[in-house]
Amino acid sequence: MKRLTLAALCAIATLQAAPSQAQQATEIRLTYSNGQFQPSQVSAPADKPLSFRVKNLDSKAMEFESTSLRVEKVVAAGTEGVINVRALKPGRYEFYDDFNDKARGALTVQ
Repeated sequence: MKRLTLAALCAIATLQAAPSQAQQATEIRLTYSNGQFQPSQVSAPADKPLSFRVKNLDSKAMEFESTSLRVEKVVAAGTEGVINVRALKPGRYEFYDDFNDKARGALTVQ
């Protein structure tokens, strides 16, 4: 009986510790207005997950896309989209609006 109780307590302790051990994502906030990202140049720490929060202030949809980040998401006009990105190695990662060739930006990971 003692073994069962000890095993149950260990299992509960593990479940309670798991959320605190998960890495907190670095949030990057962007706005999209007049066909441009603001800011267009952003940075983040290496080896940590990221979350882009893109607020589309334009009157038409835009598509946040990046081949190097392996993400794409349509963000409707007047709404906000969240794009989760895995932990990245140091480098430069470009992103753009797939509906507008002139809207470009870059993420520098250090």
